Amino acid sequence: MSKGFDELIAITGSMKKVAVAAAQDAPILEAVKAAKERGIADAILVGDADKIREIAAELGMDLSGYEIIDVKDTIEAAHTAVALVHDGKADMYMKGLIDTKNFLKSVLDKEVGLRTGKPLSHVAVFELPGIDRLLFLSDVAFIPYPTLEDKKAIIEHTVAVAHACGIECPKVAPVAAVEVVNPKMQVTVDAEELTRMNEAGEITGCIIDGPLSFDLAIDPEAAKHKNAESRKIVGDADVILFPDIHAGNLMYKALVHLTKCKNGCILTGTKAPVILTSRSDTFETKVNSIALAAVVAHNLKQQ
Repeated sequence: MSKGFDELIAITGSMKKVAVAAAQDAPILEAVKAAKERGIADAILVGDADKIREIAAELGMDLSGYEIIDVKDTIEAAHTAVALVHDGKADMYMKGLIDTKNFLKSVLDKEVGLRTGKPLSHVAVFELPGIDRLLFLSDVAFIPYPTLEDKKAIIEHTVAVAHACGIECPKVAPVAAVEVVNPKMQVTVDAEELTRMNEAGEITGCIIDGPLSFDLAIDPEAAKHKNAESRKIVGDADVILFPDIHAGNLMYKALVHLTKCKNGCILTGTKAPVILTSRSDTFETKVNSIALAAVVAHNLKQQ
């Protein structure tokens, strides 16, 4: 089981290949360069070749070992890059200097995209001080108000990522403001139903216990003080399932801005891992996201 991103990088297996859409972007090229130097992933750079070379020169980046496909138009670049992943010529798909809307359109393209028929969801993985394991948070960026079926899919996607990271049976906490079912609080009703579905074998590969308050999910002392030690999760959750995007996104940004954490993110529910980082994400977050995608891609190849 990986307890941090350094250990995660060690289990990426052989070097993977990432196709970058509209690669003429300095922060992305820096991350791609670092990923290759660390043995995580090689890259196919799709975009404006002149601008890619110009930016690489400013960064002192040697492009002689990279495949560059010259496509000036960003939408066409995305179409070309995602097709490389669709056709098995690359293992992962990464957003470069293209707006999110058009990038996602390429992911969902009916001919060359990576759609599976399942809802897409976003998984953020955190290495946090004081916690001896990776913490998987979802959904913090994609599905605004997930339905019960959406939550089932989010759990399945996130559990698959946790499995790839070496966690055999992750503990999943559908969190709420309270840890008891209240018929007037739909979040708690959904959490109870997800727990039942897990017990009935409708959601497998994990242990689900909800509803849980956040403190009971991550703090063993809180479980002790609240006399909740008979719960299946006693402060040792691996996966935190948020009730909606507001709760998830606020938690994500609080951790990023208030703690000395490391994190990486990928889009799931696709045929191959999709790296959709924000321009505000740090250099290390971008590299960690490539590493996370490489681990998931490696696991997919083993299946």
